[in-house]
Amino acid sequence: MTFRTFLSIINKNYKQTRMTYMLTQEIAKEIVAQTMIRLNRNINIMDEQGTIIASGNVKRINQAHFGAKEVLRTGKPLIISKDDSQQWDGALPGINLPIQFQNNIIGVIGITGNPEEIMEFGELVKMITEMMIQQSFLTEQIEWKQRLIELVFEDLLTDSSQPELIKQRLNLIGVTLEAPYQVGIIELGSHHLKKNELLQIFRDSFNKQQTLIGFLNVNRLFILTSHLPEERLKQKMLNVISVLKAKSISLRAGTGSTVFVEAHIRHSFEEALSALKFGNLEQAFITYNEIETKALLDQLDERAKQQFSKRILSNLSDKLIDTLEHFFACNLNIGECAKRMYIHRNSLIYRIKKVKEKTGYDPQNIHDAMTLQLAIWILQMLPKE
Repeated sequence: MTFRTFLSIINKNYKQTRMTYMLTQEIAKEIVAQTMIRLNRNINIMDEQGTIIASGNVKRINQAHFGAKEVLRTGKPLIISKDDSQQWDGALPGINLPIQFQNNIIGVIGITGNPEEIMEFGELVKMITEMMIQQSFLTEQIEWKQRLIELVFEDLLTDSSQPELIKQRLNLIGVTLEAPYQVGIIELGSHHLKKNELLQIFRDSFNKQQTLIGFLNVNRLFILTSHLPEERLKQKMLNVISVLKAKSISLRAGTGSTVFVEAHIRHSFEEALSALKFGNLEQAFITYNEIETKALLDQLDERAKQQFSKRILSNLSDKLIDTLEHFFACNLNIGECAKRMYIHRNSLIYRIKKVKEKTGYDPQNIHDAMTLQLAIWILQMLPKE
């Protein structure tokens, strides 16, 4: 089966489940289990054919229930007394009520016992049953919609995406994408929240009609925003980060640059990945603009990178390289760097002079500093020996 055939099947099934709902054995068993705990009575659930699909008496499963068939035929409740049980081919005394969903009868619930005793709570059982079915249906719809969102996003990342097909699927999930577009990726640490709880936190901050939000894998989410200025995206992302940190969830978020053509969304996605890859590990929010130079360096030939970094830094000790990293992180500010490294200002000046002696590049000269910084970034990218 091809990927597009799979998508078409999902689209078809999604449309069908919006209009119809079948009472499955799984939900029927859950209804029986939950209801019997509260009533201490035997419960039977019959499908739209009158076949028992769940029961407190497992021996009755898959048997025809003729009382239920009558309820399905008439659409009305059926009371079976002890004297009437032979008329319904072995059905036990009790009441049988139609299960309705969106004005259609999709099954029957039977409560075994003296009709006079159980009649008073029969309608309550019917109502609870229909509420459980409604909840099951809504959960199923949410899951289908979320899966479609993630499939649409996957399709947008491919070179061979078809705009018309994407538009049809977006209509199906009620989303309209308009330029500009921007992709964000959130990398989660360990957490206790369920997937849907996490998604809801993000949905609460973004326009559902113009945003796609979903999971890339178990610990990474994506956000594709549209018609949203870059600064507004940053604000919203910081708000979500604040909410999640308040729940003791560690995370990092990276965003790609804004693009104005749908086919370029995949570029923004790749940039968001680069933001996470090259951004400071202690930084919660990283934009591609902040690490663009590193990302460009990463695309260079491996041999050329190694040769450049080795030529510049090979004579420096680990201590001097660490000093340079701190010095550049402090924007060449000697006082701030010395304070951050907990060393005397004169000690820092001495180390800077040693760097100049050993490399020929002066860290206090902006042009030389750029060369040293590039060499250090490349060194950080190289695999550890």
